[in-house]
Amino acid sequence: MASLRTASPTLRSYFKENYIPQVFEALLCGVLVTCPEDPLRYLEETIITIMESGLESLLWDMYIDPSMKPKIRRLSETYMERLFGLEDQLITPELMIKACTFYTGRLVKTHFCTWRNIAISRTNEDDMLAEKMEKATKYANFRLQKYIFHHWHSHAKVRKEQLNDMLLRIQGKFHHYKLIIILNKWREKARHRYKKREDELMLKHELQLKRWKSNLKGKTAAEEKFIFPERSMSEVFLIGCCDISALPERAVSRIFSHLSLRDTVVCGQVSRSWLLMTQIRSLWNAIDFSSVKHMATDKYIVSTLQRWRLNVLRLNFRGCALRQKTLRSVSLCKNLQELNVSDCPTLTDESMRYISEGCPGVLYLNLSNTNISNRTMRLLPRYFHNLQNLNLAYCRKFTDKGLRYLNLGNGCHKLIYLDLSGCTQISVQGFRNVANSCTGIMHLTVNDMPTLTDNCIKALVERCPRLSSIVFMGAPHISDCAFKALSSCNLRKIRFEGNKRITDACFKFIDKNYPNISHIYMADCKGITDGSLRSLSPLKQLTVLNLANCVRIGDVGLRQFLDGPVSIRIRELNLNNCVHLGDASMVKLAERCPNLHYLSLRNCTHLTDIGIAYIVNIFSLLSIDLSGTDISDELCSELEWERLQLHVLI
Repeated sequence: MASLRTASPTLRSYFKENYIPQVFEALLCGVLVTCPEDPLRYLEETIITIMESGLESLLWDMYIDPSMKPKIRRLSETYMERLFGLEDQLITPELMIKACTFYTGRLVKTHFCTWRNIAISRTNEDDMLAEKMEKATKYANFRLQKYIFHHWHSHAKVRKEQLNDMLLRIQGKFHHYKLIIILNKWREKARHRYKKREDELMLKHELQLKRWKSNLKGKTAAEEKFIFPERSMSEVFLIGCCDISALPERAVSRIFSHLSLRDTVVCGQVSRSWLLMTQIRSLWNAIDFSSVKHMATDKYIVSTLQRWRLNVLRLNFRGCALRQKTLRSVSLCKNLQELNVSDCPTLTDESMRYISEGCPGVLYLNLSNTNISNRTMRLLPRYFHNLQNLNLAYCRKFTDKGLRYLNLGNGCHKLIYLDLSGCTQISVQGFRNVANSCTGIMHLTVNDMPTLTDNCIKALVERCPRLSSIVFMGAPHISDCAFKALSSCNLRKIRFEGNKRITDACFKFIDKNYPNISHIYMADCKGITDGSLRSLSPLKQLTVLNLANCVRIGDVGLRQFLDGPVSIRIRELNLNNCVHLGDASMVKLAERCPNLHYLSLRNCTHLTDIGIAYIVNIFSLLSIDLSGTDISDELCSELEWERLQLHVLI
């Protein structure tokens, strides 16, 4: 019977469900072993017996006489499945041949390798031992060299630190003696000038006296004789003192650089020599038209830019109401690096198109409080490839889509400083667009932003890990979650003001995640208590701390703050209106702050003369604000503030 291996699944299933292989197996085994005389009769009787007993209990040797059953172990439940090819995984002869060949080859290989290892002697054992000894020697020499080099490196490092310390001391001494020499020369020159001035005054008085006597006597000739020398001497004195044209060009440029644009123009009208001095090229590197915005005409501005177009590096048009033609003339300055057009009511997207096409090297751009839209935002990444500082404060006509344009072309990827103060139209998606476009931002300012939330900060810091300075003044909805989101950045300066949702929890994030922070401004935050100062005490780099109007801060928190290493480096401390501070914290302040320069204790009403008297021990103090305290007039006179050279507000 042909194999059913390639038969249809229905037929195979039919054979299995009706036990046809088992029936055939039992019948064939009975016929083959019993060999009845009438096979047909035997098969008929056997089939009837199977029908009566059922197919479930059918076995292959059921119809064989027990005495004739073979004495062999059963290998499989049924043999007919193999005959009919109903088994799913049938081991074919080819597979058995492969298995036997693999097994035989494996045995031969194993035994041959074992025999080879035993029979063949290792002739290169000495060479291997010599190689190992050589490696061991090299390793020992390397360890010895490393040990010696480590000690030498430590000695060289200590020696270098000693030399640097010695060099710093020598430089300090040199600077000290240099100052002494300069002071002595200045003193001698001042004495000489004072003596010269006294001599001139005496001469002037003598001339006036002679003139008066001559008038009394009526001698006109004598009067002219004395008046003429007086005029000549005055003219010579004025010429000798005011003629700066003889100075070097560098000195003249330094003098005129302190003048405004209006004063420079006026000086150019004094004389021809002064006009030449005002035309030094370095004086026109920076032009501030905002100081003369009510006087300078558009014609003068255009002519000035045309004349000095190759020298102008910085332009300031803050608050200037100029015509479109005048603003387009800015494109003549091909080397322009800084441009300030803030508060210009006439600035449009068309003007910015001309400026951007003509001045591709701009690094600083101030567009605050102008009418720019998304068209200008599209121009920034196209032309200003090196833009580093961008101010868009109070520009409310661009949208989140405009911030997405910053990623077009080469993009504004070199942007370091960004100011979005007052741009209330920006949503969370807008800050996400900023993060995708300007990943290198280090300084962010978002003031006067009542719509700013924690989600905006989270969207921003996902792609801006280089943030080091943030300013959020006038953002009442920022909470402690924002500090948790900022933990991925290396912040150095934080400034908040007027926020009631910030609590002591944010300072725990500062302590753990911002070890290099140096400036903290948390003015008018009512939720800050003494626990915040306790969290800030481990900071080693903090130099400026402003907690003005944090009325819940008292002596306990300030003393815990000063007990940490932060007190060594603190230079500026502002505790205005911290009404719970008393004299006890002033004692600790005088002991622990040797480098404090600026101290503000305005309206700290619990401070008395006893606590303030300890502040005199801080010799590094340069300025102190004690207005609104109960300091007495007697204490002011006793402390001798003039001797300490302090700037005191009382």
